[in-house]
Amino acid sequence: MARSRRPAPDLPEGPFITRDPDFYRTFLPLLLVITLQQLAALTVNLVDNLMLGRYTELALSGATLVNQIQFILQQLCGGIGMGVSVLGSQYWGRKEVRPIRRITSVGVKFALASGLIFCLLTRLFPGFVLGIFTGEEAVIAEGMKYLRIMCWTYLIFAVSNTLMYSLQSVETAFIGTVMSCSTIVINFCLNYCLIYGRLGFPELGIRGAAWATLTSRCVELGIILIYVLFIDKKLKMKLKDIFGFDFAYLRDFAAAALPVMVSGLMWGVAQGAQTAVLGHMGAAVIAANSIAAVIFGIFVVVGMSAANAASVTMGKTVGRGRFDCVKPYSRTLQLLFLCFGLLQAALMLLTRNAIISFYTVSEEARALAGSFLIVLAVTSVGSCYEFPVEGGIIAGGGNPRYQAIVDNLFMWLFTIPSAAISAFVFHAPPLVVFCFLKADQLLKCIPNGIVVNRYRWVRQLTRSEEGTP
Repeated sequence: MARSRRPAPDLPEGPFITRDPDFYRTFLPLLLVITLQQLAALTVNLVDNLMLGRYTELALSGATLVNQIQFILQQLCGGIGMGVSVLGSQYWGRKEVRPIRRITSVGVKFALASGLIFCLLTRLFPGFVLGIFTGEEAVIAEGMKYLRIMCWTYLIFAVSNTLMYSLQSVETAFIGTVMSCSTIVINFCLNYCLIYGRLGFPELGIRGAAWATLTSRCVELGIILIYVLFIDKKLKMKLKDIFGFDFAYLRDFAAAALPVMVSGLMWGVAQGAQTAVLGHMGAAVIAANSIAAVIFGIFVVVGMSAANAASVTMGKTVGRGRFDCVKPYSRTLQLLFLCFGLLQAALMLLTRNAIISFYTVSEEARALAGSFLIVLAVTSVGSCYEFPVEGGIIAGGGNPRYQAIVDNLFMWLFTIPSAAISAFVFHAPPLVVFCFLKADQLLKCIPNGIVVNRYRWVRQLTRSEEGTP
């Protein structure tokens, strides 16, 4: 087989906005299904957030710290999944399925190894890990109750997340929605019973929320395994395809995924560092940040989901050799991203106070959450443009390294240093520190807007393989 990792030829200009029905038939259904899936997953976080927030502010703060560990793992596994998706979508454009199965197998091994490392570290050293994020002993003690159970979910999530990305690469995304909807029902019911001790169940508080999440993760894995092994007609995977050792595409996967994995890991660590900066400013700030982050995630779900849908759309287009479509597709996507950002910012500003009122937290935490959400509403316009441009158009079109470079340069050279200096040197108020933490979402729009419209990122990552898929 011959490797075909070559830049695209000169790209024709084409119309400014595409009218190609193939674009809309690919992008819009994917966007809808992935958005529903992400919305359902975020609703689970919102349910946890609201129920623990109504239980005690301490429980909410403790769970928030543990969720930062989960977020770092999600970013790392997201990079693994992106590698599977970018390569898989280009092979899907060529109508070759066998390489996608083999790439998925490699991705599952990387994800399992990552989940195992996180599980062992948090199981063996929970207090040390949580102490990185805050010095509040009461918050750490509460978080440890949660983490001792949550650590087992890391192994389960790693596998189910990778399989979900492999299905997205072949335009099968609805199963993720089914998984997330099942999680909402299970999580809500078990949270109600186990946190508060209702319907004859013991009152477990924050431990109850952890058991509910662990149960729902097990159900998620069961659903996606049943679908992949017995229902799916595109990939037709067997158990040996998932867990067997086939490293024929290891180099291909590493080239596509390692930059995004490193970027995801560093981004997750950076977000943890942001939480640590805010976490050392008091429990009320931790709670306010938790509330704002969950609400923000709900409102920008379309913009964030657009990255996955755009990645598959561009990957499929480049894989098929449809270079005449690249420029109009890219311009159309950018316009859509901006529209999503403006709409979601307006909705967040209009409804933030009503949503915050559901939380039983201190007035200080409530006021800070409202202020944080105003900042996030402004920066969400940038988030909904810059992230799907670099993680969707550019990565899916053949250059996943770019995202790793830009994200980490901004995060480690500007965001973390400026926030840390403002907090610990100048002792600025939490709102000022929060502004520094989120400013990069607007600043990254400048390089991303320039790079995406130069089209040097377009390249094929597939191999020329003899034989049928």
